[in-house]
Amino acid sequence: MLIETRPAVSLHGKRGLVVGLANAHSIAWGCTRTAHAAGAKVVATCLNDKARALVAELVDPLGIPLINCNVEQDDALAQSVSQAVDALGGLDFVVHSIAWAPLADLHGPVLDSSREGFARAMNISCHSLAELARLCVPHMPRGGGTILTMSYLGAEVAVPHYGLMGPVKAALEALVRYLALELGPRQVRVHAVSPGPILTRAAAGIDHFDTLMANAITKAPLGRLVTLNEIGQLCAFLCSDAASGMTGQTLYVDAGVHAVD
Repeated sequence: MLIETRPAVSLHGKRGLVVGLANAHSIAWGCTRTAHAAGAKVVATCLNDKARALVAELVDPLGIPLINCNVEQDDALAQSVSQAVDALGGLDFVVHSIAWAPLADLHGPVLDSSREGFARAMNISCHSLAELARLCVPHMPRGGGTILTMSYLGAEVAVPHYGLMGPVKAALEALVRYLALELGPRQVRVHAVSPGPILTRAAAGIDHFDTLMANAITKAPLGRLVTLNEIGQLCAFLCSDAASGMTGQTLYVDAGVHAVD
């Protein structure tokens, strides 16, 4: 069994916003708790009061403020960023961990996806990153900051049953590269983190996800799935000064699945 340890890098003095807490199994929670353990001051968001009931018990003992944020609502992101900046005095890093598609479109062939479902999935899972970056960058110091989002191998190769989220994540990774180009002069670094399959609330909606996880274990050179702690550790590194020379990358934390056929 892997033992969770304190982060190998320091985020002392850094302030961060993590968007997308859903429950104790969400990647956003792994990022939140690791950043906090590394010394960062963190504000987190969740979708609504229902999600708040699940995650408040996680963040409250750490003194982490929690904000409701539904990115489909007008000005929700703007209000969340404003509240986070008020609480922290500025932002050094932002973690975008939101993904959603209607089940009817997610479970069917991409060929049959609806215009409305495709647009909603793209808006929530992809365009929200562009909006979040636009809102957060003015609150980052002159020395720059870091913006992270969460992708998956299905953005690069066609993964059975991943369906509509494959094209959406591919667009998200392309957006990361363009944001890195545009924000580079301001010393703001942008990355996509691509974890292996992990049973989050969003992943639970994917058909045959148990099969996908089993296949990943079989293919992985390390012979296992990754943990929330390992994902959080990578994100902490990318948000730290140790990663100051990196931007525009998709970085895999998937026990090596991406490297093999």
